[in-house]
Amino acid sequence: MSHPVTTNPLIIMLINMTVVFLVLTVLGLIINLIHIIDPTKPKQEKQEEAAPAEPAAASVESVPAAETAGAEEGISPEVVAVIAAAIASYGYGIEQVRAIRPLPRDAWKNSGRAQMANRG
Repeated sequence: MSHPVTTNPLIIMLINMTVVFLVLTVLGLIINLIHIIDPTKPKQEKQEEAAPAEPAAASVESVPAAETAGAEEGISPEVVAVIAAAIASYGYGIEQVRAIRPLPRDAWKNSGRAQMANRG
């Protein structure tokens, strides 16, 4: 029977961790290479990239329904524009916004009531 090269656990740990991370790095490179040369991916034409805030702000001004939806609740037009820009950054159109309403925030009030009810 042969004797092991080393019995030091730190050296064994370093060798094992090195092998694992090298294998993970190679797998990551293979996955990136597959994404680059994927023949099933449709070819996309390069488009001009515009600033995302400018088209969203312009589209909010062109759709009065989005502005009036927030105006009824007392939401400022700036907040409506920011919400519309955030929705547009997710790829949705501004025409899909039907209403902007703040959620009721009764959690603290209800929590205090529950605590007082449990004490008595």
